[in-house]
Amino acid sequence: MTVRRDNIRNIAIIAHVDHGKTTLVDELLKQSGTFRENEQVDERAMDSNDIERERGITILAKNTAINYNDTRINILDTPGHADFGGEVERIMKMVDGVILVVDAYEGTMPQTRFVLKKALEQKLKPVVVVNKVDKPSARPEAVIDDVLELFIELEADDEQLEFPVVYASAINGTASLDPHEQDSDMHAIYESIIEHVPAPIDNSDEPLQFQVAMLDYNDYVGRIGIGRVFRGTMKVGESVSLIKLDGTIKNFRVTKIFGFFGLKREEIQEAKAGDLIAISGMEDINVGETITPPDAQEALPVLRIDEPTLQMTFSVNNSPFAGREGKYVTARNIQERLDQQLETDVSLRVENKGPDAWIVSGRGELHLSILIENMRREGFELQVSKPEVIVKEIDGVKCEPFERVQIDVPEEYTGGIIESLGQRKGEMLDMVNTGNGQTRIIFSVPSRGLIGYRTEFMSLTRGYGIMNNTFDEFKPLIKGQLGGRRNGVLVSMDKGAASTYAILNLEDRGTNFMEPGTEVYEGMIVGENSRDNDLTVNITKVKAANNIRSATKEQTDNMKKPRILTLEEALEYINDDELVEVTPESVRMRKKILEKGARERDQKRAKQVTEE
Repeated sequence: MTVRRDNIRNIAIIAHVDHGKTTLVDELLKQSGTFRENEQVDERAMDSNDIERERGITILAKNTAINYNDTRINILDTPGHADFGGEVERIMKMVDGVILVVDAYEGTMPQTRFVLKKALEQKLKPVVVVNKVDKPSARPEAVIDDVLELFIELEADDEQLEFPVVYASAINGTASLDPHEQDSDMHAIYESIIEHVPAPIDNSDEPLQFQVAMLDYNDYVGRIGIGRVFRGTMKVGESVSLIKLDGTIKNFRVTKIFGFFGLKREEIQEAKAGDLIAISGMEDINVGETITPPDAQEALPVLRIDEPTLQMTFSVNNSPFAGREGKYVTARNIQERLDQQLETDVSLRVENKGPDAWIVSGRGELHLSILIENMRREGFELQVSKPEVIVKEIDGVKCEPFERVQIDVPEEYTGGIIESLGQRKGEMLDMVNTGNGQTRIIFSVPSRGLIGYRTEFMSLTRGYGIMNNTFDEFKPLIKGQLGGRRNGVLVSMDKGAASTYAILNLEDRGTNFMEPGTEVYEGMIVGENSRDNDLTVNITKVKAANNIRSATKEQTDNMKKPRILTLEEALEYINDDELVEVTPESVRMRKKILEKGARERDQKRAKQVTEE
């Protein structure tokens, strides 16, 4: 007979970005009585990173534990974005059930599909929470039909199809089993977890098996392995064996064990089968490795981590403005920072490309741009190239990553969207009228074709369109160039400050990217040309001084607002012969070769090579 630890439940919360998962965890924490009455708890308490708070997305998986009546509920809050899918997959191994949070209006989305697929593959028991039922636009019954369809499509087994449903408003801290009426608290969710998610098996008397699913790093204790005790008991001070991914064995002593209580980690002396814990004492510990007793070395199956799909080159900043704004500017600084990132980010790959450059590969544009954003906030200066997809050989065939793209737009824009994605070799899989004049279209598109597409998409839909995409699979490589920028750029011919006079004179040539007074250098991109060729311009030119009264004041009042690109927009915007210069204070776009004559000679050489 199987004995279970009935006082424990291990669950993961999964959802598409912005469906209210982190807010739901906040409320579950507050209502469980885990915090003292006088304890100050931030909103979105689980999102500890500044960028997570600003963007309202979860980047890193986090764990917390709450006590409900006599049951400890360990909760893992997972990222909803597919770029952080490496985190999601490993978490599924640590839990026995999942709470699937779905927006009561939007229904199932690409990332809902992505995270649910991972959960069903692990045979986890789902509890569905339809969130935001307080919204006037909520359609909970229709959304449950969508969810059921998705479960069937993802080949859920009969037991998984019998999922319980709770209707909630996380922002109000209420939930209920009735779609039309809310209770005063969230007890319906706690009760559904305890009733439907299986308790872990208690095999504490058998030999230890602990598997590392996530990594953390602390300056005091070094590398920390976070994972689950699948079998047996682990105690502080005991000697254990670490079975490495390559099969080698390393012995070490467990120096510290941490349990999770609310938002804190607290030292504990021992952990038993079913506990989620963090351990320290082994510098060389990695995701997927198993800890066992020295006399019973039996490894658990290795965790599979999805391969990177996108890469870009990071290099030392060598622009004329290098070293002006950053604190960490040398190759050694950047190398150390990338090494530090590799300590905890298992989906990242870094390889040297000469003394001052590195090829950095990740799970998507968001994954890499968040690393760059974190680096610039920490005081780093660097240059990055245009993102490129990673081509893999599968069974002798060259393959590239494809994404599943879901687009929600007003009906009148569907023609333009279908045409634009068709040009980028997108294949339409489905088109549904969702009511209120809205249409939902689903495509399969090569990842290459989506680089730089978001800006075109926003202008095609006048800002009314919503696009969500998630990595789908590798398919045979499509020959030729896909997408890319159609217009050339305006490139500065001089060093100095951009003048109002020059900007006004250039307005009929294209779109300006500069505020008057911005410092520029030769080879820096200062605007977009209205034609398809690059144009070298003098943006620092000032009006000759004379006695004639100027009419510039009136012109200045009518000067068009410059288009200022964010880091992500700049990365999507640049071409192969361009770079983004990133510093703590600025995001600048530039040509790789700054001097005009040298640039033209290089273009001629490249043209000759192509013709030959």
